[in-house]
Amino acid sequence: MNFNNLFLKSFRVVLLPLSLIYGLIIIIRNRLFDRNILKSATFNFPVICIGNLAVGGTGKSPMVEYLVQLLHPQFKIATLSRGYKRKTKGYALASEQTTALEIGDEPMQFHLKFPDVAVAVGEERLVAIPYLIEDVKGLQAIILDDAFQHRAVKAGLNILLSDYNNQYIHDFFLPTGELRDEWASARRADIIVITKCPPDLSADKKQKIIKSLRLQKKQKAFFTTIQYGKPYHIIHQQNTITLSHEQEVLLVSGIANPVPLKNYIVEHTATYYEKSYGDHHIFSIDDLNEIKQKFYEMDASHKAIITTEKDAVRLHKFREELKDIPFYVLPIQHLFLFDEAAQFDSIVTDFIRHFTLNQD
Repeated sequence: MNFNNLFLKSFRVVLLPLSLIYGLIIIIRNRLFDRNILKSATFNFPVICIGNLAVGGTGKSPMVEYLVQLLHPQFKIATLSRGYKRKTKGYALASEQTTALEIGDEPMQFHLKFPDVAVAVGEERLVAIPYLIEDVKGLQAIILDDAFQHRAVKAGLNILLSDYNNQYIHDFFLPTGELRDEWASARRADIIVITKCPPDLSADKKQKIIKSLRLQKKQKAFFTTIQYGKPYHIIHQQNTITLSHEQEVLLVSGIANPVPLKNYIVEHTATYYEKSYGDHHIFSIDDLNEIKQKFYEMDASHKAIITTEKDAVRLHKFREELKDIPFYVLPIQHLFLFDEAAQFDSIVTDFIRHFTLNQD
């Protein structure tokens, strides 16, 4: 443990009274919903919710993309997000003219990757869902991104994600810990996915985690690891590269948890330099100039700039400046461990099919 981490942890412990107050507020709010004093709306429509109990990256966006890739060939689906850090308010449905500033970087990422899938934003999901159903004719299912705490809407299928390296069962309320919701809320999940696991996670370790989760009979736990794809050019997406140990990389990132990304770059390149920013950072032209200067200062014959798909969305506005630079995007996806992807897929697809049949 370095001094900075020690200082940070000590400071957060001092904030324990605030955590207790915050936790009490969350618990009271949940009990009001549990007792139907605060109302949750249920839609006569298949709604799938992706979420977590903690702040920070647990892989929600890659899970939304996984579900889109799974479901889109079979059903007409849409994604609905809050639109974090967008410059607009209210409900909006993405179009060809939409920008990240209008809907947020993650929804824009979905829109760019899946242009034939409806992507909408709305901070009040209860209000946005009817608009979305009305706007997208023949819609068969909605995926709610990061909506597990949004209890005004009761989804038909709840998928809760938890980082292997920071499982909610070992965490505590903000600001001492990372939890924005109580442990007991996990009981509302139908599926719990432990993400960012080591690819060689043992069966014994898997069972120990499952035991610690204290699953209910209706619940099923799955385990995924991070799988990175081949980097593609930020503008000319058909151009790809293969990372190698002869290559030096400038890593540009503004995400909540860049540690797995850094570990991957270390393992697959000769060395790397870094320009890091806060989560959801809005890149300016000055930022771009600093990135370019840092890149040109690298004394290497084989070099490239690597960024994440989330960051690429916020950098894409500089397409003219980026088109002739070796600036690449590293895609990421969930890889299910223990050959359980088919079981997960079946639960999700059957939910939509059976829901449709039940309405006949």
